[in-house]
Amino acid sequence: MTVEEQLANGVVRYIDRRDGEMKVEAIYGERPLRWVYGNPLGRLALWLFIRRWIVSAWYSRRMNAVKSVLRIRPFIEQYGLDEGEFAEPVDECNSFNEFFYRKLKPGARPVDPATDSVVFPADGRHLAFCDITGESNFFIKGQSFDLVQFLGDADLAKRYEGGSMLLSRLCPVDYHRFHFPCAGEAGIPRFINGWLYSVNPIALITRPSIFWENKRVVTAIESPALGQVQFVEIGATMVGSIRQTYMPGETVAKGEEKGYFAFGGSSVAVLFEKGRVEFDADLLENTVNGLETYAHVGERMGQALGQG
Repeated sequence: MTVEEQLANGVVRYIDRRDGEMKVEAIYGERPLRWVYGNPLGRLALWLFIRRWIVSAWYSRRMNAVKSVLRIRPFIEQYGLDEGEFAEPVDECNSFNEFFYRKLKPGARPVDPATDSVVFPADGRHLAFCDITGESNFFIKGQSFDLVQFLGDADLAKRYEGGSMLLSRLCPVDYHRFHFPCAGEAGIPRFINGWLYSVNPIALITRPSIFWENKRVVTAIESPALGQVQFVEIGATMVGSIRQTYMPGETVAKGEEKGYFAFGGSSVAVLFEKGRVEFDADLLENTVNGLETYAHVGERMGQALGQG
């Protein structure tokens, strides 16, 4: 079953890994999102204005304004966020954006300790594909994944033919820092310019190509256990920026912070060479059923299979 078929009744469902229950996503800005991607006038506005960087930059400035702090408390209450996880008191935030890319307390996101485990790179809703170049139902029936366009490099894409990909979607309500899924040496980030469409499934079922049309940042990780891994941050509507906090060229630990997104929904993709990783069974089963799996950064998503 595809994500499109799961959305036939108009709601976004996912499986919460913490209790195994199917839940309905509370979508931030749902009404305008549905208008933009489901109404002819909305789609015209999307084409002319909304997908362009200047709109997201304008909204980002609003989220950086001092008066934006008034949005924080209602946001926490509406979406039931756990303030006990926050590294700093909310009252110390100088803008909504500071709250949005907040840090968490040490230990709030434990990293799976198994030496052969690979972990989720972010809090969010995840899909796993064992053979991304062979995928024929990417969000909708008959849709393949354009790896060449996604990576912006035909030669690099050949290296990942038949490889696996984890796709992690972060909603505005999620913790918005992303972390390394494995240990290794992280290279220099490479920027690919693009549009800023929404990455919510409501938008994706109308245009799955969003993932290789939106702006992206690609970083190679040389991992002893997994070979070369590509870590890709994908911008989206209202995302002010993608910021890196790691030092290129240095060895990083599994679960170590890599960077963060400023305001907005966004996604992270992790690409593995063929035969390098085995995803957990529940993650694969949910993906086949067109359902994302909600899990936290640092939790196990699969197992490294060693050298190919």
